[in-house]
Amino acid sequence: MENILKIDKIEKYYGTKSSLTKAIDNISFEVEKGEFVAIMGSSGSGKTTLLNLISTIDKVTSGHIYVGEEDITKLKGNNLNKFRREELGFIFQDFNLLDTLTAYENIALALSIQNESIAKIEEKIKTVAKYLNIEDVLSKYPYQMSGGQKQRVASARAIITSPKLILADEPTGALDSKSAKMLLERFNYLNKELKSTILMVTHDAFTASFTTRVIFIKDGKIFNEIRRGDETRKEFFDKIIDVVTMLGGDLNDAF
Repeated sequence: MENILKIDKIEKYYGTKSSLTKAIDNISFEVEKGEFVAIMGSSGSGKTTLLNLISTIDKVTSGHIYVGEEDITKLKGNNLNKFRREELGFIFQDFNLLDTLTAYENIALALSIQNESIAKIEEKIKTVAKYLNIEDVLSKYPYQMSGGQKQRVASARAIITSPKLILADEPTGALDSKSAKMLLERFNYLNKELKSTILMVTHDAFTASFTTRVIFIKDGKIFNEIRRGDETRKEFFDKIIDVVTMLGGDLNDAF
């Protein structure tokens, strides 16, 4: 299988020489094309820092991160901007939609930046809107949409450019349980039918149970890793809870 993401012995320190904090401690792992992987850990475990390093929002102190064949830790300037624009898709907890644009215009923005033709933009948005069941909100502004609709629009914006890797930061955190389940089912569809590669940070065991693999982070290190295999989602959920218990986390935080 083709590796989309390779994390190679990365470390991240914050602070000064007299007061250093090691947020990421020698982490290595790989994500293959078409995988749907969750990163789990309690608050302060390093999972958000890890996502920030992969997304190039932050820089590693040491080690390397490869997306495809590209060592993204070495990218700068226009090359870094091009990589972010063309190779990554971002899905944020707070949606990050532009209030003055309709859903259609929010989705189209990424393609407009790439100078796609109007006809091509319309074709791609029509297709992705069908996949995510948002055809009826394309003409609406964010304030006219529910949280679940906004997150699906944000997801459409993230995948519209066919990025190598989709990064999701607590995508269900601002949603009610019904909207969260609907979004995760759409993620599953994108993963299985479109072969989208998704890396998702979450603290929630229910959300993680929709993925095919979960990597657990504790104190900046990989604590454990489990794969779903042929298990049902309920069986996988129970395994996730078992690891959360070993992590010493509060089970109330896992649901």
